[in-house]
Amino acid sequence: MIHLKPFAYVPNEHENELASNSYLMSLVAIIVGLPLPIVNLIATAIFYLNNRNSTFFVRWHCTQALLSQFSMLIINSAAFWWTISILFRDEQITDDYIGYVITALLFNLSEFIATIYTAIQTRKGVHVEWWLYGSLTNLICEERGHE
Repeated sequence: MIHLKPFAYVPNEHENELASNSYLMSLVAIIVGLPLPIVNLIATAIFYLNNRNSTFFVRWHCTQALLSQFSMLIINSAAFWWTISILFRDEQITDDYIGYVITALLFNLSEFIATIYTAIQTRKGVHVEWWLYGSLTNLICEERGHE
């Protein structure tokens, strides 16, 4: 799921901190808006927008963090609204619901662990590419000359 790869250059201390913070932003947002899945995406998007003109290392990790939050939004929104329909409508708890919630919890737990690990590694200047998100980030994020 996680791939440690060499980066084109050695990022400085400030870059390491900003890249690490791009992952920590989603963790802080969990504390603020746990029941609302959109809060993590908004917090990560704001951090991304503030750093989109930063160095390649920072932009790359802000982009990867943002991409991961899009999939989290989809998974968590479905679970959130399904739960709301059970609580406030005439819906029943089914095996499908239980299976989806367990899957969503496992996905959230693995993303949480990967986020903490990646934040620690990027703070050390280590470039971490996540499965799927790293490849997408490579397609989206361009290196602009020598930075």
